[in-house]
Amino acid sequence: MIDLSRTIDLSTTYLGLKLKNPLVASSSPMCADLGNVRRIEDAGAGAVVLHSLFEEQIELESEELDRFLTESAGLSPEATTHLPEPMHPVMGPEQYLKHISQCKQAVKIPIIASLNGTTPGGWVHYAKLMQQAGADALELNIYYIPVDPKVTAEQVEQQYVDLVRAIKGEVTIPVAVKLGPYFSSIGNMAKKLDAAGADGLVLFNRFYQPDYDLENMEVVPNLILSNSYELLLRLHWIAVIYGSVKADLALTGGVHHATDVIKSMMAGAKVAMMTSALLKRGISFLDTLATEMLVWMGEHEYDSIKQMQGSMSRNAVPQPKAFERANYMKVLGSYAMR
Repeated sequence: MIDLSRTIDLSTTYLGLKLKNPLVASSSPMCADLGNVRRIEDAGAGAVVLHSLFEEQIELESEELDRFLTESAGLSPEATTHLPEPMHPVMGPEQYLKHISQCKQAVKIPIIASLNGTTPGGWVHYAKLMQQAGADALELNIYYIPVDPKVTAEQVEQQYVDLVRAIKGEVTIPVAVKLGPYFSSIGNMAKKLDAAGADGLVLFNRFYQPDYDLENMEVVPNLILSNSYELLLRLHWIAVIYGSVKADLALTGGVHHATDVIKSMMAGAKVAMMTSALLKRGISFLDTLATEMLVWMGEHEYDSIKQMQGSMSRNAVPQPKAFERANYMKVLGSYAMR
């Protein structure tokens, strides 16, 4: 029976920010709408990561500005009103900075801006502008696919490290790095980024694989929302990395139930980020998750989120080999006996 008189504390800290709970709306186009950001706060989220500003958008704005100025050089002042509109109706850098400012004025929960790119150039400049616009923290959403076979793994990793170090040298707000799972040694990469100054590591970015349209013989985009099964990879590596880095750990990908959030905390995460669950069930599902977490914690006699964080990490469990090769053999053996 649940003791209703006991107060359960859902609060956590992430990137030095005090959050009322570990539920964070992750970066997605949903967060490009100010009304949605308000609804995310009203539904009980601890923080929100805004949609990403892409490196290509920064470059596009610069290229189109140059093109417009070149095309208008021989025109009369009256004719400049007939200049073509930008080809891609997306939120450009200036609009993005305005969106940060508007969100900060509209809600009280922390606003985490997101930069998505691969090279230091525009990243450093816009990281500083995002800080000036009022962002509480910055998430570097590094989406880099090394398709050139001449590029070595060491070069790829150094690119991440150099980018983090460059941005940390120019901003004072906390910086988190969103990683993919495809490094040869994820633990070592985590330590490199930690040493470069990353305040947080977000595990893991989802890499979207294109599909083939056989009728039109085209390569086409392919978007599939996450499911709870994807949580397992994230739990594994957060549990392994926990305690070996100073940076806060955030889990993203596969969070669909209150128990998914609980598992994330026990593995060692400070927050659990989600998008697919909100797209499937609506933003108000955040309130349902918080309520279900309170019920579960009450039934299992937990007083706070902090009490459970890292309690089932690799260093804390009685069988740490569950995260190693021995578990591989055990799993295959158990399947054969069925």
